[in-house]
Amino acid sequence: MFASVIFTTYNHPKWLEKTLWGFSVQSFRDFEIIVADDGSGDETRAVIESLQSQIDIPIRHIWQEDDGFRKCRIMNKAIAESRGEYLIFTDGDCIPHPGFVSNHVELSAENTMLSGGYFKLPLDVSQAITKQDILAGNSTRLGWLLRHGVAFTPKISKLFSDPLVGAILDAFTITRATRNGHSSSTWKKHVIATNGFDERMQYGGQDREFGERLVNMGIKPRQVRYRCSCVHLDHGRGYARPESIAKNRAIRKHTREHKITRTDYGIEKATEVNRESS
Repeated sequence: MFASVIFTTYNHPKWLEKTLWGFSVQSFRDFEIIVADDGSGDETRAVIESLQSQIDIPIRHIWQEDDGFRKCRIMNKAIAESRGEYLIFTDGDCIPHPGFVSNHVELSAENTMLSGGYFKLPLDVSQAITKQDILAGNSTRLGWLLRHGVAFTPKISKLFSDPLVGAILDAFTITRATRNGHSSSTWKKHVIATNGFDERMQYGGQDREFGERLVNMGIKPRQVRYRCSCVHLDHGRGYARPESIAKNRAIRKHTREHKITRTDYGIEKATEVNRESS
């Protein structure tokens, strides 16, 4: 198995189901899906078990008990248990373009981290997208989204995901390539070398800090936001706290100023996560 697609979820079973159907129609097939579950209830478990029997891509469910926002901890467990040599990260509320995995794999290179893009949908469109829309590829198709009430902005061009057009747009974008949670990838050996996510961090910048350690290690970030894209389903963020964001900023500042490459609070400490792996 070449690649592992890893993403978190927490009590958003309807959004998770749409994400999983999106990965069921990827043009590249040599990958597994790992749902890193930060303590969801039975409805989420039921969705995963149902789709495990309907989708021919392996779906593994890694779960930990609900004890507040512990995304970094469950992500580290998922990374440690991943079987692919190349890791692709997204979110459990993002429907991938049909070429999402293929483009990440084809653009992968030694000592490189890819930084993809997303387009955020309004809530009404997020709710209206059906399984059939996803299987037909409509949920990431510009024309279909515009006809169904999405307002046009230049950002929607990220959904082209065409190798040639995307390469031109990526070359001219002024946006800096950084590691993000919705679309990024690199080799598992690099992730292991950094010891994964810093488990001291809660919501707000934990993905960026992880990427900053990769850069400090000599991994080159590459902009692919117009070639490796997804649509982000709208939802609230009740877990955002000013105090956690301030704490995370301090950790990121220390990482940058001291050129930290490996956290002491990562995968090697993730040893007591309760899980269910299928």
